[in-house]
Amino acid sequence: MPAERFRVDVEGRSLELSNLDKVLYPEAGFTKGEVIDYYTRIAPVLLPHLAGRALTRIRFPNGVTGGSFFEKNAPAATPDWVRTETLPAPGSSKGRETIDYVVADDLPTLVWLANLAALELHTPQWKIGEHPDMMVVDLDPGAPAALRQCCQVALLMRDRLADDGVAAYPKTSGKKGMQLCCPIRGTQSADDVSAYARRIAQELERGHPKLIVSKMAKNLRPGKVFIDWSQNNAAKTTVAPYSLRSQSVPSVSTPLTWDEVTAGAAGKRPSARPYTATEVLKRVESSGDLLAPLLDGGPELPTGS
Repeated sequence: MPAERFRVDVEGRSLELSNLDKVLYPEAGFTKGEVIDYYTRIAPVLLPHLAGRALTRIRFPNGVTGGSFFEKNAPAATPDWVRTETLPAPGSSKGRETIDYVVADDLPTLVWLANLAALELHTPQWKIGEHPDMMVVDLDPGAPAALRQCCQVALLMRDRLADDGVAAYPKTSGKKGMQLCCPIRGTQSADDVSAYARRIAQELERGHPKLIVSKMAKNLRPGKVFIDWSQNNAAKTTVAPYSLRSQSVPSVSTPLTWDEVTAGAAGKRPSARPYTATEVLKRVESSGDLLAPLLDGGPELPTGS
């Protein structure tokens, strides 16, 4: 039986949507139509965080239990109105010299991606042609450590960064960990940003060796929180704020308030379970974009030891 297809107009662009009743999150009964609806409604706060950035997508054409694939290159049938940017691809696993990245600057592109079951959206810390304008530290708990311990480390990291005049804004990863996002001036290389993040991670590890680890070796992580400073490598990407994640429910990488992080550190929400698409839409309706300050720029990072 042929798939049902619907022609829609999105801000003057004609798109063909298909299989809207297809369930992409079986445990929750969440369909592709609901994925498209979520991304359409969250677009006003999501798009500013995607604008100008090379986008890596993780697609789940048969839902979160049916396998997935990373996609960096624009697919063959990409509409001519979708912005693409050709960038070098050093170390490409497919032997490419360049990649034609999609850049999601507008709602039609976001809807087109959602229709392709591109559930997860990941971006680098830099805009195309520029130095990083954001530093990200990824907090990854090693069992039995969990999101509660991530919140404890986030508070320590926030206070240490504040000593250098660097503001940090928290969000959940939508899975087991969380990230701190810090707006910076955009005048330093990714290597410089990584070096600073590494130095702070090592300093916190020395001060809290039973809670924090800064080395990547997995055998060191059980019961601790790994501060992944390497997320600032020019080749790395981080899940975008408000992106869906591939969990049993349609969880979202959710911006948090510091009051919520403090509560999480004490064993209360947000450490209990991830926020879902429906909850995040309600949060944005009441509080707006908690990560809006990331769009306003920040300081240059201190250099040296």
